[in-house]
Amino acid sequence: MEFDIECKGPMDTLHAILTRVLAVKLAGIGLENSLENRQSLRELLFTTSNIEEFISGVILFEETLYQDTKNGTPFVKILQDKGIIPGIKVDKGVVTLPGTTETTTQGLDGLSERCASYYKQGARFAKWRAVLKIGNGMPSQLAIEDNAHGLARYAAICQANGLVPIVEPEILSDGSHSIEQCASITQNVIAHCYKALNDHHVFLEGTLLKPNMVLPGTEVPQVDPRIVAALTVNVLQQTVPPVVPGINFLSGGQSEEEATMHLNEMNRVQGKKPWTISFSYGRALQASTLKIWQGKPENIRAAQNVFFERCKANGLASLGQFEGNETRGESLHVKNYTY
Repeated sequence: MEFDIECKGPMDTLHAILTRVLAVKLAGIGLENSLENRQSLRELLFTTSNIEEFISGVILFEETLYQDTKNGTPFVKILQDKGIIPGIKVDKGVVTLPGTTETTTQGLDGLSERCASYYKQGARFAKWRAVLKIGNGMPSQLAIEDNAHGLARYAAICQANGLVPIVEPEILSDGSHSIEQCASITQNVIAHCYKALNDHHVFLEGTLLKPNMVLPGTEVPQVDPRIVAALTVNVLQQTVPPVVPGINFLSGGQSEEEATMHLNEMNRVQGKKPWTISFSYGRALQASTLKIWQGKPENIRAAQNVFFERCKANGLASLGQFEGNETRGESLHVKNYTY
């Protein structure tokens, strides 16, 4: 089945927040992690006027895919009416890779049946997150190969069920590694992913890549955004086939401002970039919106205005046209981040 993604990025995605992660976020603004509060936040985000100018898709979780607004309109329909493509997170989280202190991602059992159900509900793309760490001999060759093959099997299953797979090999920013170490390891990991995708006969033209940016560890001083951009683009040039239509970066705990600046600088790097370079942010799109909302109906409009501005800033950064003078802002890093 052919699926033509007509987007602004080709896929600028809002990564909606998983229920258990929302528990932490809602607690941070003094709210109970109730179904009603989760519904209210999602409704605030999805009904923000004109976000479709900058957002092409939303990665939902199973609860949200089947959830309605307070007036009974399915969230999927709200998005579709805006021309935004619904997507779905299909992995079941990470578990310890036996015999190591590293992780592998679970969720392949029953995936084909779930993908068919998600497609019927309106999802048109999916995502699967693999997680690797730097330091103390990590990532091991075993972890790299295991996670690459998991991503490839997931991608093949998705395509068999009409879903476009987002391939997400995330290297956590935890630690004291240098940016050069991150570049070398990121290049190795992505190269193994594309080897596995080819081995599994995945149609690369019908995939998207969601990698980490090349950054130094969070425990050492950060570097100029132009250095981040140059090293990250070089890694992509060394590893990502030109037939891949788009690369959508995860924010990985960067502040809202850092995520925007780094994306903007990548799109200003000169040289061959045959893919669209865009974003798939969760925390880096929503953090300030949550702070302003505070769960109060009277704050919805102000929160939506801030959310729209974050979407706009990253939409412009996807074109290398963001001209703001943003500082690094408050870090959103969470050590060993899982969801």
